[in-house]
Amino acid sequence: MGERPSYDEYFMEMAHLVAKRSTCLRRNVGAILVKDKHILSTGYNGAPKGLKHCSEVGCLRKELGIPSGERHEICRGLHAEQNAIIQAAVFGISIKNSILYCTNTPCVVCAKMLINAGVKEIVYSGEYPDDLAKKMISESKIKIRNFDNNNTMLSKTKKLIKN
Repeated sequence: MGERPSYDEYFMEMAHLVAKRSTCLRRNVGAILVKDKHILSTGYNGAPKGLKHCSEVGCLRKELGIPSGERHEICRGLHAEQNAIIQAAVFGISIKNSILYCTNTPCVVCAKMLINAGVKEIVYSGEYPDDLAKKMISESKIKIRNFDNNNTMLSKTKKLIKN
């Protein structure tokens, strides 16, 4: 029998699995909202429900050479965190005092939503270039921490997922 993962490892591995559903051409992101060690909702980045995905129609931000972390308003996709929040809302699930496990740090738009939704902690495994988001999160009461990317179990799972 293999080594049992910690809850952080378990939920972060799931966030990386959820990211595989992403249809973004630039970055695949997965997010999971958890409360009392139970998954409340999940989200990945991609176009709104029923609309064509970026993988089908292309990426305007990529075509215009817009750097990551800028000009979110011309992207046709929603971020993983936004989709996780929306999924919870659609099903009437409160995410107040929940923990977000995400494959990247949130952008400023997502950070503001997470602050107002009452998320208490963000656990992430990758960086997103948005200094204002980091500043706003640090001003809020949200605890934020970087999941250890060198974690042996997560590294093995990432390799399995990629193959």
